[in-house]
Amino acid sequence: MEAKSVVPVGLNCFRAAMKRVLPVMLVCVLSLPLASLSNAAPEILEIKTDTGVNAWLVREPSIPIISVQIAFRGGTITDPVGKEGLANMVSGLLDEGAGELDSAAFQERLQELAIGFSASANKDTFRISMRTLVEHRDEAFRMLGLALSEPRFDPQPVERIRQQITVGLNRDAENPNRIASHTWFAKVFPDHVYGRPNRGSVESIAAITTEDLAAFTRTRFARDNAIIGVVGDVTPEELSRLLDISFGGVAATAGAITVPETMPSPEGSVTVIRKQIPQSVVTFGLPGIKRDDPDYYAAYVMNYVLGGGGFTSRLYQEVREKRGLAYSVYTYLYPYEYSAIYLGGVATVNARIGESLAIIRAQIADVAENGITAEELERAKTFLNGSFPLRLDSNAKIARMLVGIQLDSLGKDYVQRRPELINAVSLGDIQRIAKRLLGSGGLTIVVVGDPVGIQNDG
Repeated sequence: MEAKSVVPVGLNCFRAAMKRVLPVMLVCVLSLPLASLSNAAPEILEIKTDTGVNAWLVREPSIPIISVQIAFRGGTITDPVGKEGLANMVSGLLDEGAGELDSAAFQERLQELAIGFSASANKDTFRISMRTLVEHRDEAFRMLGLALSEPRFDPQPVERIRQQITVGLNRDAENPNRIASHTWFAKVFPDHVYGRPNRGSVESIAAITTEDLAAFTRTRFARDNAIIGVVGDVTPEELSRLLDISFGGVAATAGAITVPETMPSPEGSVTVIRKQIPQSVVTFGLPGIKRDDPDYYAAYVMNYVLGGGGFTSRLYQEVREKRGLAYSVYTYLYPYEYSAIYLGGVATVNARIGESLAIIRAQIADVAENGITAEELERAKTFLNGSFPLRLDSNAKIARMLVGIQLDSLGKDYVQRRPELINAVSLGDIQRIAKRLLGSGGLTIVVVGDPVGIQNDG
């Protein structure tokens, strides 16, 4: 079946972007699975098949491999009340038998043909990753289609995966990092689906039925709900035929998602969960910024300087390098579909956790009040642009990027525009977004351990 339409998008963006950023990182790029990034000029092709499937393709004929990344909107946020963890459980069962193949036969076939296949669920999306040799492409896409439209959910694998998840949840119940994270989300999203753990609870996992699993696949796996990125040795016409093999049996439209917009409270609080361990684990955070906000790139650069820049960030230098208080300290922006958070973490011996938090608060307040220096701004721009090619060093990574661009509606020229968006950030932009994001000082803090001098206030 031929493609209904194939729309080439002039994307010299890879070449143009790489020419700008490669001089900084060239010494780090020794060999790549694709053609050398400095010479690559792949074109993004938009595929629209006869059955209504849309996909973005970057052809890469130099290696006989096809990498496929798929995202369906609606991940764990669609889990029914009392059945939390449903999407995650489906992700663990998607390669456990489909169509005429039971669990053993399905996995044996994947292994026999060296087909890589995996699935995962986060709050906003359900993801599938597949990789196949070109010579096995028809069978790989057929098996993908079986997993999407005819998953078996046989009793034995269902109970095995249920038990595996339950064991993991029991282990998480004693893991201070998991406890801190789960408590933080429950604290800032008390009446919202974002406050629920992606993997659910022991009780909710026990309540999930085979019909629940099947209902998830029927409502989420749909042609109009699939965001697809493909990189590899395949023509647009051939990919159109293969996608129709995979998606011909799924629904045309997905079920509606009704999730209200929300933002964490800016007031802040401190929650201490006492646990007799040598050091305290801390999750802290603030309301964040959505991906489509005009100030997103200013926030992105600001975060690199404050806590996202690894060894070079202010928090790392002040907490780790100057005082030796922690092995690591970090912050990151996390824009969700219906909210946004600015999250961070640190772990420190119980006796000095108060000192660590005081330094973190002071650095956040300083950036909120004074912004960053011109030197910090230029270093951040150099790194953020210079390191970008290393995020495109495999077919699978480029396919994931194609999906991410579509999910966030960034436009097909995003790779070309990205350096310009970062370079356009000024000290004034940083000052504005710093006051907006950090100015309240209302950190929501969860401490798990036996911290000295820190008590609950919320």
